[in-house]
Amino acid sequence: MAKDIYHQMVKTALEKEAWIITDDPYYLTDKSRKIDYQIDLGAEKLLKAENGKEKIAIEIKSFLRASLANEFHSILGQYLIYQAGLIRLEPDRILFLAVPNAAYIKLQEHLFLLDLIQQFKVNLIIFHESEIKELQWLRAE
Repeated sequence: MAKDIYHQMVKTALEKEAWIITDDPYYLTDKSRKIDYQIDLGAEKLLKAENGKEKIAIEIKSFLRASLANEFHSILGQYLIYQAGLIRLEPDRILFLAVPNAAYIKLQEHLFLLDLIQQFKVNLIIFHESEIKELQWLRAE
């Protein structure tokens, strides 16, 4: 599977924030259920001693198609499938969708798409596509 054009940038930004990349890609596999997917990255971060580790999986998207809405439809479906697989196979790993800042700004113009992000509890990581900066984390409530 081809890596997104922002793959290395997001990976480097995560590492700068003390995330340990454990999988590149992260394989989500259960042959008995015919689950066989590759999520772009798996990462862990040590929390306070009593809390252990936080584990995440990150799907990176560029949003380069002409129609933001059409691309979002495809991405949302992929996210929900990955989320369902993680709930079944590794429920303590949290899924995030990494999107470029420019795409996130465009999403603000599509209230219905924002409603879907909230309804389906999509966790977002917003990154700057021109340089490696601090990531913006938006966890679904």
